[in-house]
Amino acid sequence: MATYNKRGYKAKKEKIKDTADDPNLEENSTTAEVFNTLDETASRTEDFVASNQKYIFIVIGIVAALVLGYPGYRKFIKEPAQAEAMNEMYHAQKQYNEAVNGVANDSLYNLVLKGSEGKYGMLDIIENYSGTEAANLANYYAGVAYLNLKDYKNAITHLDQYSSEDEATGPMAKGAIGDAFVQLDQKEEALKYYVKAAKMRDNELTAPTYYYKAGVIALELGNASEALGYFNTIKENYPDVIEASQVDVFIAKAEAMSNK
Repeated sequence: MATYNKRGYKAKKEKIKDTADDPNLEENSTTAEVFNTLDETASRTEDFVASNQKYIFIVIGIVAALVLGYPGYRKFIKEPAQAEAMNEMYHAQKQYNEAVNGVANDSLYNLVLKGSEGKYGMLDIIENYSGTEAANLANYYAGVAYLNLKDYKNAITHLDQYSSEDEATGPMAKGAIGDAFVQLDQKEEALKYYVKAAKMRDNELTAPTYYYKAGVIALELGNASEALGYFNTIKENYPDVIEASQVDVFIAKAEAMSNK
C-alpha cells in the first residue's frame, strides 16, 4: 500500500547506521544502481525516438504503404500487365503449336523466339513483361524452341527459369533439361534432372517416361542397382503404361550387371 507524508508532519530523525556492516543496505544499493542504469537506458531510448521520430514515421509509412498498396498493385498493374502479355504472346504461341504439331522447322522455331509480322516473340515477352505468369510461360516455350534448334545451353537457361505447379509442364521442363544435358554429353547432370522430373508428379503422363530415361542413363553410367530401382518403379507403380511393357529387358540387363 502506498504511503505519503501529511502536511506539517516532520519525520523523527533516525540514527544513522554504518552501512559497512549492513548487507541489506549493500544489496539495496546494488539494486538501486541497476534501476538507475535501466532509467538511463530508457532515457536514451526516449531521446532517440524524440530526435528521430520523423525518420521512424517515414519507415512506418513506407511499410504500411507496401502492405496496403499490394492489392492495388495487383489489381491495377500486375493483372492488366498479365492480360496484355498473354494477348501479345498469342501469335508466338500459335507458331509454337504449328512447330510442335508437325510443321517443325528451324525458321518456325526462330519466329517463336523472335517474333514476326510485327508481333512479339517469346524473348520479347520475357523481357517486357518480367514478373508475370506470361513471362514465366514464355521461358518454357523459349526453352523448348532452343532445344529443337540444338542450342542446348540457352534451352537449359530458359527451362530452368520456368516454374509450374501443374501436372505436365513442370516435369516436362525438368525432363527437357535432362535431354539437353544428354546432348551436351553431361550424363550425370541429365540423370539428376530426369529423376527430378520423375518425382515431381506421381502420374502416368510424365513419371514413367522420366523414370525410364533415368534408368537408361543410369545403366550407361554403370549404376546398375540405381537403374534397377527406376525400372522396377515403373513395373510396380505404372503397370499400364507403354514403358512398363519395355522394361523387362532392361531389368534383366541391370540384374546381370549387378551380379558381376
